Amino acid sequence: MRFDMTGKVSLDHIYDQPDPRTYFRVLRPLDYCVPQRAKPYFAKIITEYRESRHVAVPKVLDIGCSYGTNAALLKYDATMDELYARYGDEERAGESREALLARDRELARSRQPPQAIRFVGLDTSGSALSYGLEAGFLDDAVQADLEEHEPTPRQRAQLSGTDLVISTGCVGYVTERTLTRVVRTQGIRRPWMAHFVLRMFPFDPVERALASLGYRTVRVDGVFRQRRFASPQEQALVLDSMSAAGVDPRGLEAEGWLYAQLYISRPYDITGTDDPNGEES
Repeated sequence: MRFDMTGKVSLDHIYDQPDPRTYFRVLRPLDYCVPQRAKPYFAKIITEYRESRHVAVPKVLDIGCSYGTNAALLKYDATMDELYARYGDEERAGESREALLARDRELARSRQPPQAIRFVGLDTSGSALSYGLEAGFLDDAVQADLEEHEPTPRQRAQLSGTDLVISTGCVGYVTERTLTRVVRTQGIRRPWMAHFVLRMFPFDPVERALASLGYRTVRVDGVFRQRRFASPQEQALVLDSMSAAGVDPRGLEAEGWLYAQLYISRPYDITGTDDPNGEES
């Protein structure tokens, strides 16, 4: 196993495949579940935005979207168990990419979305974005590394008009640089944000950067399971990183799971509930 600088096992190879099968086969034994945990929170905040801003079809930007998992869950009411069965079963191993796409397009056609949402995916992996777009999960795809580069004119146009920005686990690798650049593509508009962030990563730099752009950030009570550790070595390395950062893992990561926290950021002109409801894990 290879480990990144944070101590987490490197899973880079699963994000740059022509289809999601490797992604789901690798993550299934680890019980990766944060998109499912995030689903009711995202659904609630999308509804709140739609009703308070009178936007019939909110435009949601999913940062680090990979193959469009969050879009599939929210647009078509899929579940992670369903997607694991869809892509992770051995009987699918010999299926062609075209056959997988055909089944996914049928899913998109056969289910009336519980909420009308336009999903834009932002990721560095062109392969993952292409699949999510061709499958009908994503409505648009932006392949960009906004940590390193300003968006191009075309990317700015794609990002413009975003109503909500979400993520499930990429913040920490993605920093305030990316989020600031996304906000600045909006002109005077300020999209709402909801980020599930692993406890090992401090959110303070992001919160300060967003505050300078007119945001108030609230951390939702509770913690959310992301996945099991891939090995005792990964757990030991992550616990070392958390200890160095002053984060207490007792009762949480020390028991064998990575945990995330949810941060909701809204412009200062928005009042109302700070907790968008949903089930805590």
